[in-house]
Amino acid sequence: MTVGYEPWDAARGAEIIAEHAKLEGATLVILHALQEAFGYVPEPAIPMVAEALNLSRAEVHGVFTFYHGFRKQPAGRHVLKLCCAEACQAAGGDALAARAEAKLGVSLGHTTADERVTLEPIYCLGLCATAPSAMLDGRVVGRLDEARIDALVAEAQR
Repeated sequence: MTVGYEPWDAARGAEIIAEHAKLEGATLVILHALQEAFGYVPEPAIPMVAEALNLSRAEVHGVFTFYHGFRKQPAGRHVLKLCCAEACQAAGGDALAARAEAKLGVSLGHTTADERVTLEPIYCLGLCATAPSAMLDGRVVGRLDEARIDALVAEAQR
């Protein structure tokens, strides 16, 4: 599944913000909607959200930085998330993460130079019984081993 994002446009950002501003918990909803549209939350959107919700920039920035799922930069064409929670670590997830980092040539939290793959840590996919686990473009995969992580990396690089 290849993800296509819109390029950042302040007018489109304002439209998204206005569409969600009256909802309960609007800060999170708007940040998610912006990331869904643009692939990340552009820095100029933070003051726009603050103004629309009558919050300080610091409050919106605090929400943005508190949650690990929000990106400051556009993601690659594919996003490979590796679980870094305790159950996955105990089942060998750290070694598999290091293997994926070596194969992609980037560390967790970064995107390959060709912008094909963003490798991200995620803190629990809820698959503890099938640890270690990962998610590629929204598809969860459990019971990872060297062969399965290699296959996920190869799939993401296509």
